[in-house]
Amino acid sequence: MTRDLERLLRWEEAGATWEAIWPRADEVTVVLCRCDSGEEVDRYTSTAADLLDYVSDPSRAERG
Repeated sequence: MTRDLERLLRWEEAGATWEAIWPRADEVTVVLCRCDSGEEVDRYTSTAADLLDYVSDPSRAERG
């Protein structure tokens, strides 16, 4: 498991929300948001295959 996916999973486990933005087919930007207001806290861009698979799953996409 890559650090990028671990980071997102920790965020979810804490109860916070996220959104995936796809600038290119092989790259995703993950927007990390507060769980109480939905305000953006941070974002990161990755090409990690496991993260791309995770966020592209329709049952997980855009947790917010």
